[in-house]
Amino acid sequence: MSHTRTERLEALGRVIDTLDVLRVKCPWDAKQTNESLRPNSIEEVYELADALMADDPANIRKELGDVLLHILFYSKIADEQGRFDIADVADALNSKLIFRHPHVFGRVQADDAQQVAENWEKIKLREKGGNRTVLSGVPSALPSLIKAFRIQEKAANVGFDWEERSQVWDKVEEETTEVRRAISDGDKAQVEAEFGDLLFAVVNAARLYGVNPDTALEHTNAKFIRRFGHIEACAAAQGRSVADLSLDEMEAAWQDAKKEE
Repeated sequence: MSHTRTERLEALGRVIDTLDVLRVKCPWDAKQTNESLRPNSIEEVYELADALMADDPANIRKELGDVLLHILFYSKIADEQGRFDIADVADALNSKLIFRHPHVFGRVQADDAQQVAENWEKIKLREKGGNRTVLSGVPSALPSLIKAFRIQEKAANVGFDWEERSQVWDKVEEETTEVRRAISDGDKAQVEAEFGDLLFAVVNAARLYGVNPDTALEHTNAKFIRRFGHIEACAAAQGRSVADLSLDEMEAAWQDAKKEE
């Protein structure tokens, strides 16, 4: 259902008004701080990510609401401290969107998404008067897989990338060889380092072929969980524990699960 602009603004206003009341009258809401809310905010974003992966509209709507609540809550706390309010947040965002889209609001030409991304990186460097580094915009708290992807993406947007994407496979093979060599040498620290290099190279390969590695891995995680659940169900149907199954029995159940998919 689509609402008019007035209806959308009124709906947001009602949520803000409700939060104002809760901040005064609810003991739990009244005692919250930036620090106490932060862990919950992280959890809510992950729950939204799960809903997005499942492409579940009802749950996406619910989780978006939870994330929005936290945005409004942080803005409310800042307002109480005399720092800024939700209007300042919205105004700053609007100004940034306009500034970073000169191909829409200005005279810069951008014919495709890649050119937009390259212009975006150049604009962000200028925003800090030239003092900002290309990779400083990658949050240190990001999960390592997502962080690797964003690091590579940002570096590529300023020209640091393979001339031909097929060249990345030589790097993947090189890193695979180095992992095996480190394992043979028995150097535990080096094995870890080489595995890191291999994972970084595989993430790079996924990026070059238009695949988000975090999304791809999450789909594989879900697939593994489904198939392993089938193995457990097969064991339970025989009155056995999955640990009691032989490897051959597990493999047979695994193949059954694949066929069902």
